[in-house]
Amino acid sequence: MTFPFYIFGIHPHLLFESLAYFIGFRVYLYTRNKDRIPMEKALWVVVGAILGAAFGAKFLYWFEDPKKTIVNWNNIFYLMEGKTIVGGLLGGLIGVELAKKFIGWTRSTGDDFVLPLAVGMMIGRIGCFLTGLDDHTYGVATNWITGVDFGDGIKRHPTQLYEIFFLGVLIIVLFQKKKKKAGWEGLLFQLFMLSYLVFRLFIDFIKPTPHPYWIFNNIQMACLLGIWYYIWLIMKKQMEKRRESYA
Repeated sequence: MTFPFYIFGIHPHLLFESLAYFIGFRVYLYTRNKDRIPMEKALWVVVGAILGAAFGAKFLYWFEDPKKTIVNWNNIFYLMEGKTIVGGLLGGLIGVELAKKFIGWTRSTGDDFVLPLAVGMMIGRIGCFLTGLDDHTYGVATNWITGVDFGDGIKRHPTQLYEIFFLGVLIIVLFQKKKKKAGWEGLLFQLFMLSYLVFRLFIDFIKPTPHPYWIFNNIQMACLLGIWYYIWLIMKKQMEKRRESYA
């Protein structure tokens, strides 16, 4: 296999990123809880998620190499060229919350996004893998049996495939948990985000990206903040449910 691996003459990143958005949105429309939020309000939430994700993905990328970003602060091509999934997820979360405030919706909507997000991310990572070295999402050199030569003679961790496998297992585990024991609205999404952020915190240690923040890179710093937030959120909700049970 040669990288990038073009499919019918289409660049794999463009093809699979487009499929990720299209299929992810279709999965959302098909699987969302119709009783949780009306369609017209759900679309506003989706708009908030898209706009927040677009900004968050770019914003976090600018912190990958802060010195380089400062030097290129007026270079529009540099500012627009990169993006991160973690930034997109956290930015999308903020966008959703702002959209909910705008439409006056107070109930949780996160659980409806878990499966669409996971499916979209898995499809997108296929494109990252098939793009090879140009995508900059591969891992460091390795002697593991999983090592992949992306075209320069060096076997590297295919971290894109690790992520696809992780997301597949995570979805199975979360939805099995949901069937066995119902929790509060939003718990599924909170566990999804917490699990994924922990995964990214550790997987990024085997990625050849700059680590300008002590031993961490920009994505890991965002993961640490997100992990702290979701642990606090889950513990807070558990305490509230205990108080309700004692009342």
